Amino acid sequence: MRNYLRQILMEITPQARQEKSKRICQTVLASPQYRSASVVMVFLSMQHEVDTTPIILNAWQNGKTVVVPRIFWQQKHMIPVEINSLDTGLKTEWSGLRNPTCETPVPYSDIDLTLTPGLGFDRHGNRLGRGGSYYDRFFASSGFRAVKWAVAFQVQIQDEIPYDDQDVPVDAIITEDGFIDCSGSS
Repeated sequence: MRNYLRQILMEITPQARQEKSKRICQTVLASPQYRSASVVMVFLSMQHEVDTTPIILNAWQNGKTVVVPRIFWQQKHMIPVEINSLDTGLKTEWSGLRNPTCETPVPYSDIDLTLTPGLGFDRHGNRLGRGGSYYDRFFASSGFRAVKWAVAFQVQIQDEIPYDDQDVPVDAIITEDGFIDCSGSS
Protein backbone atom coordinates (compact mmCIF):
# COMPACT_ATOMS: atom_id res chain seq x y z
CA MET A 1 0.00 0.00 0.00
CA ARG A 2 2.88 2.40 0.75
CA ASN A 3 4.25 1.94 -2.78
CA TYR A 4 0.80 2.55 -4.27
CA LEU A 5 0.31 5.73 -2.22
CA ARG A 6 3.83 7.01 -3.03
CA GLN A 7 3.03 6.54 -6.73
CA ILE A 8 -0.27 8.45 -6.39
CA LEU A 9 1.58 11.34 -4.70
CA MET A 10 4.24 11.45 -7.41
CA GLU A 11 1.55 11.70 -10.10
CA ILE A 12 0.18 14.99 -8.72
CA THR A 13 1.60 17.77 -10.89
CA PRO A 14 3.49 20.61 -9.15
CA GLN A 15 0.77 23.08 -10.21
CA ALA A 16 -2.03 20.85 -8.83
CA ARG A 17 -0.04 20.24 -5.64
CA GLN A 18 0.35 23.99 -5.15
CA GLU A 19 -3.36 24.71 -5.71
CA LYS A 20 -4.54 21.82 -3.51
CA SER A 21 -2.05 22.77 -0.77
CA LYS A 22 -3.34 26.34 -0.85
CA ARG A 23 -6.94 25.15 -0.33
CA ILE A 24 -5.91 22.80 2.48
CA CYS A 25 -3.97 25.57 4.24
CA GLN A 26 -6.91 27.99 3.90
CA THR A 27 -9.17 25.45 5.63
CA VAL A 28 -6.69 25.01 8.48
CA LEU A 29 -6.15 28.76 8.87
CA ALA A 30 -9.91 29.45 9.00
CA SER A 31 -10.58 26.84 11.69
CA PRO A 32 -11.39 27.83 15.29
CA GLN A 33 -8.89 25.22 16.52
CA TYR A 34 -6.03 26.85 14.63
CA ARG A 35 -7.08 30.41 15.51
CA SER A 36 -7.22 29.63 19.24
CA ALA A 37 -3.94 27.67 19.29
CA SER A 38 -0.89 29.36 20.80
CA VAL A 39 1.57 26.58 19.93
CA VAL A 40 1.20 24.81 16.60
CA MET A 41 3.28 21.79 15.59
CA VAL A 42 3.67 21.56 11.82
CA PHE A 43 5.77 19.21 9.73
CA LEU A 44 8.28 20.62 7.24
CA SER A 45 6.93 19.39 3.92
CA MET A 46 8.85 17.08 1.65
CA GLN A 47 8.60 17.30 -2.13
CA HIS A 48 5.36 15.37 -2.70
CA GLU A 49 3.51 16.37 0.47
CA VAL A 50 1.03 19.16 1.21
CA ASP A 51 3.04 22.40 1.40
CA THR A 52 2.65 23.65 4.98
CA THR A 53 4.69 26.86 4.44
CA PRO A 54 1.60 29.15 4.42
CA ILE A 55 0.53 27.79 7.82
CA ILE A 56 3.98 28.34 9.30
CA LEU A 57 4.20 31.90 7.95
CA ASN A 58 0.68 32.74 9.14
CA ALA A 59 1.43 31.36 12.60
CA TRP A 60 4.49 33.61 12.94
CA GLN A 61 2.52 36.62 11.66
CA ASN A 62 -0.09 35.96 14.33
CA GLY A 63 2.36 35.56 17.20
CA LYS A 64 2.04 31.79 17.51
CA THR A 65 4.90 29.51 18.48
CA VAL A 66 5.83 27.20 15.60
CA VAL A 67 7.11 23.78 16.55
CA VAL A 68 8.41 21.12 14.17
CA PRO A 69 9.56 17.55 14.75
CA ARG A 70 13.28 16.98 15.22
CA ILE A 71 14.08 13.42 14.17
CA PHE A 72 16.77 11.34 15.85
CA TRP A 73 17.26 8.51 13.37
CA GLN A 74 19.44 6.25 15.52
CA GLN A 75 17.03 6.35 18.46
CA LYS A 76 13.92 6.23 16.22
CA HIS A 77 12.58 9.16 18.19
CA MET A 78 11.33 12.68 17.54
CA ILE A 79 10.92 15.70 19.79
CA PRO A 80 9.09 18.98 19.22
CA VAL A 81 11.43 21.96 18.79
CA GLU A 82 10.62 25.60 18.15
CA ILE A 83 11.79 27.19 14.90
CA ASN A 84 11.91 30.87 13.99
CA SER A 85 13.07 30.61 10.37
CA LEU A 86 12.64 28.43 7.30
CA ASP A 87 16.01 29.61 5.98
CA THR A 88 18.39 28.82 8.84
CA GLY A 89 18.78 26.10 11.46
CA LEU A 90 17.60 23.29 9.17
CA LYS A 91 19.57 20.44 7.61
CA THR A 92 18.22 18.46 4.65
CA GLU A 93 18.62 14.75 5.42
CA TRP A 94 19.27 11.89 2.99
CA SER A 95 15.51 11.25 2.81
CA GLY A 96 14.76 14.84 1.74
CA LEU A 97 13.41 15.67 5.19
CA ARG A 98 14.40 19.06 6.59
CA ASN A 99 15.48 18.40 10.15
CA PRO A 100 16.05 21.26 12.61
CA THR A 101 19.54 21.48 14.04
CA CYS A 102 18.45 23.35 17.18
CA GLU A 103 18.14 21.69 20.54
CA THR A 104 15.35 23.82 22.05
CA PRO A 105 12.61 21.34 22.90
CA VAL A 106 9.06 22.44 23.63
CA PRO A 107 7.11 20.57 26.34
CA TYR A 108 4.57 18.21 24.80
CA SER A 109 1.86 19.67 27.01
CA ASP A 110 2.39 23.16 25.50
CA ILE A 111 1.32 22.07 22.00
CA ASP A 112 -2.30 22.94 21.15
CA LEU A 113 -2.59 21.63 17.58
CA THR A 114 -0.44 19.12 15.68
CA LEU A 115 -0.52 18.80 11.89
CA THR A 116 0.86 15.47 10.78
CA PRO A 117 1.86 14.05 7.41
CA GLY A 118 1.24 10.55 6.13
CA LEU A 119 1.06 8.51 2.97
CA GLY A 120 -2.56 7.47 3.43
CA PHE A 121 -5.53 7.84 5.74
CA ASP A 122 -9.02 6.45 6.19
CA ARG A 123 -12.10 8.25 7.49
CA HIS A 124 -11.60 6.71 10.94
CA GLY A 125 -8.32 8.61 11.34
CA ASN A 126 -6.06 5.64 10.76
CA ARG A 127 -2.78 6.82 9.30
CA LEU A 128 -0.21 5.04 7.18
CA GLY A 129 3.11 6.78 7.62
CA ARG A 130 6.50 5.97 6.20
CA GLY A 131 7.02 3.01 8.49
CA GLY A 132 8.99 4.38 11.44
CA SER A 133 6.08 4.88 13.90
CA TYR A 134 7.60 8.23 14.95
CA TYR A 135 4.25 10.00 15.18
CA ASP A 136 2.53 7.06 16.91
CA ARG A 137 5.15 7.05 19.68
CA PHE A 138 5.00 10.86 19.86
CA PHE A 139 1.19 10.92 20.17
CA ALA A 140 1.36 8.26 22.92
CA SER A 141 3.94 10.27 24.93
CA SER A 142 3.20 11.33 28.47
CA GLY A 143 1.95 14.91 28.54
CA PHE A 144 0.81 15.00 24.90
CA ARG A 145 -2.69 16.53 24.77
CA ALA A 146 -2.84 18.39 21.45
CA VAL A 147 -5.53 18.06 18.82
CA LYS A 148 -4.15 15.70 16.14
CA TRP A 149 -4.93 16.69 12.57
CA ALA A 150 -3.55 15.39 9.30
CA VAL A 151 -3.26 17.41 6.12
CA ALA A 152 -3.45 15.34 2.96
CA PHE A 153 -4.59 15.33 -0.62
CA GLN A 154 -8.01 13.76 -1.26
CA VAL A 155 -6.38 10.94 -3.29
CA GLN A 156 -4.62 9.83 -0.08
CA ILE A 157 -7.96 9.01 1.57
CA GLN A 158 -8.51 5.27 1.28
CA ASP A 159 -11.45 3.07 2.25
CA GLU A 160 -9.33 1.28 4.82
CA ILE A 161 -5.82 1.70 6.23
CA PRO A 162 -4.22 -1.23 8.05
CA TYR A 163 -3.49 -0.51 11.71
CA ASP A 164 -2.56 -2.23 14.97
CA ASP A 165 -2.82 -1.48 18.68
CA GLN A 166 0.22 0.82 18.70
CA ASP A 167 -1.15 3.07 15.96
CA VAL A 168 -2.72 6.32 17.14
CA PRO A 169 -5.46 7.73 14.87
CA VAL A 170 -5.77 11.43 14.06
CA ASP A 171 -8.81 13.44 15.13
CA ALA A 172 -9.43 14.96 11.69
CA ILE A 173 -8.04 15.12 8.17
CA ILE A 174 -8.04 18.27 6.08
CA THR A 175 -7.95 17.80 2.30
CA GLU A 176 -8.55 20.17 -0.60
CA ASP A 177 -12.18 19.01 -0.46
CA GLY A 178 -12.64 20.00 3.17
CA PHE A 179 -12.62 18.77 6.76
CA ILE A 180 -13.08 15.09 7.66
CA ASP A 181 -13.97 14.59 11.33
CA CYS A 182 -12.50 11.28 12.50
CA SER A 183 -13.27 11.66 16.20
CA GLY A 184 -16.57 9.82 16.02
CA SER A 185 -18.49 12.81 17.31
CA SER A 186 -21.04 14.55 15.14
